[in-house]
Amino acid sequence: QVQLVESGGGLVQAGDSLRLSCVASGRTYNMGWFRQAPGKAREFVAAISCIGTTTSYLNSVNGRFTISTNDANIAYLQMNNLKPEDTGIYYCAEKNTCWSGTYNRAHDYDYWGQGTQVTVSS
Repeated sequence: QVQLVESGGGLVQAGDSLRLSCVASGRTYNMGWFRQAPGKAREFVAAISCIGTTTSYLNSVNGRFTISTNDANIAYLQMNNLKPEDTGIYYCAEKNTCWSGTYNRAHDYDYWGQGTQVTVSS
């Protein structure tokens, strides 16, 4: 059973940056980040392929967020120019597959972390 632990969330002002980390109990395969705002469904934010050659992003974060891994057991989400609408609980997820593409749907993933809160004030 893979365990994922997120960290790096917090309360920031609009325009600030945060870097989220997701430490896996094993090596990272295909990874993704999702978020859930109060009263809303969980939504895809970013994903990275197993060997890091392919990434995909939610349109509204493209150009501001960057997903990466350390090629071992940590996935990151660098978030720049944060906006109030980025507020939510951020979850990392892992698909127990090594594929050169990305998975953008929550039900594709096998393991989930507990989440880390990101709050952006205006």
